[in-house]
Amino acid sequence: MSTAQTIDKAAVEQPYDVEAVRADFPILHHPVYGKPLVFLDSAASAQKPRQVIEAVSRMYETEYANVHRGLYYLSDRATTAFEAARETVRRLLNAASEREIVFTRNGTEAINLVAQTWGRESLKPGDEILVTELEHHANIVPWQMLCRQTGATLKVARIEDDGRLDLESFQSQLSERTKLAAFAHMSNVLGTVLPIEEMIAMARAVGATTLIDGCQGVIHNRVDVRALGCDFYVITGHKLYGPSGIGALYGREALLEAMPPYQGGGEMIETVSFEGSTWAELPHKFEAGTPAIAQAVGLAAAIDYLERLGIERVAAHEAELLNHATQRLSAIEGLQIVGTAPGKASVLSLHADFAHANDIGLILDREGVAVRTGNHCAQPLMARLGLTATARASLACYNSHDDVEALAAALEKVKAKLG
Repeated sequence: MSTAQTIDKAAVEQPYDVEAVRADFPILHHPVYGKPLVFLDSAASAQKPRQVIEAVSRMYETEYANVHRGLYYLSDRATTAFEAARETVRRLLNAASEREIVFTRNGTEAINLVAQTWGRESLKPGDEILVTELEHHANIVPWQMLCRQTGATLKVARIEDDGRLDLESFQSQLSERTKLAAFAHMSNVLGTVLPIEEMIAMARAVGATTLIDGCQGVIHNRVDVRALGCDFYVITGHKLYGPSGIGALYGREALLEAMPPYQGGGEMIETVSFEGSTWAELPHKFEAGTPAIAQAVGLAAAIDYLERLGIERVAAHEAELLNHATQRLSAIEGLQIVGTAPGKASVLSLHADFAHANDIGLILDREGVAVRTGNHCAQPLMARLGLTATARASLACYNSHDDVEALAAALEKVKAKLG
């Protein structure tokens, strides 16, 4: 049975021209060690199309000024572009209002924002937070810190050996004590796509608030936060073909309205005196200081680019590559694909009997093949799997069948050298 994510073929209207897509990414045409670059680390940080690079450059060259504060031409242009970027993120997630989109530095800061505002106001001793075994550290550590601050308890739902969530374990740990269920849309290590619709419904049935770490999921899946019914959904720009230093938090307006500010300073205030201060309207209440202006514009350009390609078309292309890679790599004796949950998306974590993950990564690098090695910021998951590290190849819109073949050939060289 295929391990690739199921794609609605009716949504894929035109053939996917991967060579035309690759032409949009300048870095792919710069060799490494005299070999063509095969970039397979997009789950860590994706490369940027020319359209994003040009949008950021154009912002600095022709429109840059601080936003929301100046009455002059450039400030007005910059403010318009910055707020248009917020609308683009709102459209991507189908939020009800731009007031529900808060710009952050990345997904990690968005999770910490919720922990240190909603969490500190809402949790008390005896309350529980439920996560899963496959979470990124960014969706574990902030909740551990919050538990120490409030006396709440962190609970963990199990996964199966193939990487799928044990939904019964998740449901069995939900109770009236569960105040928050926080879980990934998609695992950055295994490619598992969680059944988030069911999980959100289960959590809501016991009155729990829900936060979805969508940093991987939003890239490979169409997201509609209103249809999902989640309370919070976080994304990061650099995995979404956009700049680093920019992310976003979606939060239901009623929740954001009731939450205290995350940081204090300029921009997030309405009035300030030495006797006290009042806060700006949403979403600016949570955006203290000068924001990442050009980065937000770049994120909007990245979203526009992905939507022009078609999220469904990209997902179908990646699913085809994942099937090809799964079959090709499974034929290499002594190489194991870690994580084979049905419906998984474009991540291949590899464990070899013949070489350590770090040795694999170093040898592949000399072949021009870039993969990530290590624990992938998911040490509890690696411990659950009985591993210390894997070599992870992650597929993106610009990867091709030739990239898969280059990966397989490089792995065969590793085996011949070290096996």
